[in-house]
Amino acid sequence: MPDRPSRADAWALLTEFTDNSSLIKHALAVEAAMRAYARRFGENEEEFAAIGLIHDFDYQQNQTVETHLHVGTAILRERGWPEDWVRAVASHADYMGVPRDTLAAKTLFAVDELTGFLTACALVRPDRSVAEVQAASVKKKLKDKAFARSVNREDIVRGAEELGVDLAAHIEVVRDAMAAIADRLELPPQGQAPGAESQGSGPGLS
Repeated sequence: MPDRPSRADAWALLTEFTDNSSLIKHALAVEAAMRAYARRFGENEEEFAAIGLIHDFDYQQNQTVETHLHVGTAILRERGWPEDWVRAVASHADYMGVPRDTLAAKTLFAVDELTGFLTACALVRPDRSVAEVQAASVKKKLKDKAFARSVNREDIVRGAEELGVDLAAHIEVVRDAMAAIADRLELPPQGQAPGAESQGSGPGLS
């Protein structure tokens, strides 16, 4: 394993352990959001992206708090992945007890739950377009506990706070990152009606 693994290495790891399309799309959404923030912060975009891509790579096979991330971080260490990446991945779940003491770790925590919530917000729109989801609407839906009930609202709000960004602005950054890869998330691009064929590469292709 190179000192700093590539995006291809991250994709290979993800797909070695994950073939569920929803989990892969979630990884791609988180990767896109991590890239967007890396550019805003002047950080290494490829490293942020790779961390986002692998953050839940073990989840399909390890779905309990007793195994998820415990197994994944052990695999990462056994294979020689960078320790700061391993800690960033571990830190996105509070139960792991790993402090979010790097910008990459804080960013991962901030975007993780939000990507799933934004997908849910897009899917209830007539056009299913994530690009058209408005921050005000998202904030309103966050208060509706019956909507996308599996998403942890507290993590979304706390994630923005830990990252030091306004929640509405944070929603817009993540939304725009997801809209840029809407085809890979199987969501219509801006202005495209549902059912129309989208153009672009399939999941995992950059």
